[in-house]
Amino acid sequence: MARPTSSPCYYKQNGQKSGPMRIHKAVIPAAGLGTRFLPATLSVPKEMLPLVDRPTILYNAEELIAADIGELILITSDAKLAVQQLFGAPNEIEVALEKAGKSDLLKPIVEMRQRLKVKYVAQDRPLGLGHAVLCAAEEVGNEPFAVMLGDEIMLSEPGAPSATQQLVQLFNEHQMSVVAVIEVARNEVSKYGVVKVTEQAPNLWRVHSLIEKPTPETAPSLLALPGRYIFPPEIFSYLRDVKPGRGGEIQLTDAMITLAERNGMLATVLNAMRFDAGDKLGFVQANIEIGLRHPEVGARLREYLEARFGGQT
Repeated sequence: MARPTSSPCYYKQNGQKSGPMRIHKAVIPAAGLGTRFLPATLSVPKEMLPLVDRPTILYNAEELIAADIGELILITSDAKLAVQQLFGAPNEIEVALEKAGKSDLLKPIVEMRQRLKVKYVAQDRPLGLGHAVLCAAEEVGNEPFAVMLGDEIMLSEPGAPSATQQLVQLFNEHQMSVVAVIEVARNEVSKYGVVKVTEQAPNLWRVHSLIEKPTPETAPSLLALPGRYIFPPEIFSYLRDVKPGRGGEIQLTDAMITLAERNGMLATVLNAMRFDAGDKLGFVQANIEIGLRHPEVGARLREYLEARFGGQT
């Protein structure tokens, strides 16, 4: 096994080293069918399902903006036109609201459009997360980038660094791939990619290998991947070498194994609340947590929950 390098990484422009790598771009795979939310997702993409009063994907966009990432590459499909409209030019409703003097209602959308440039890449068939990331290769180019799963919501405390911002800070410090991990129960490991690690510092592990959806008996640890990554551009060449598995899918974890061996990879537990908003229960939990933080409904929601559950909130 090759030893992970700990030396600084650089990207090249015109054959010349141009200095330490910085993160300017992010990729969100958003071409999935959203089958776990049928029949709602027959007409509404899962990325547009509301968490209180904002589409789910807007929380992802705001997380990227907080990390000073200015370009989003959205892997999408023809069925996700509503997602493209959110990031696109103002529609008739927005124009009408502005004419009616109610443009404040659109403030989060306007700010997002001003600070985040969005590009779209079509994925005709869902061939795995690795394939979705590989679809972004041309737009990403020869520079490091972030990847976030759109149905994974991570909420930091007000004023604290966002989840992606925390990964970017670690990448800037160590100049190698960094991934988020969460600790899960042993009977839950089969739902995730799980890392084999050694501890390098408090809340920082060196990743040696990964297993996709292991059995409880074969899991190398209880540290699972929840869907936040920073990769160097070399990940694309490793993805091209991955052999399709079941259903013709290209697994991201297969390329990550090579990346960890050849380039080095770190893992950390993020200081943020994590919700799987692609799961029904996780979606409801995210709505409750965001609702409790919401300036309009937070106090009344807390009163309701306290009355409903006898103060056990």
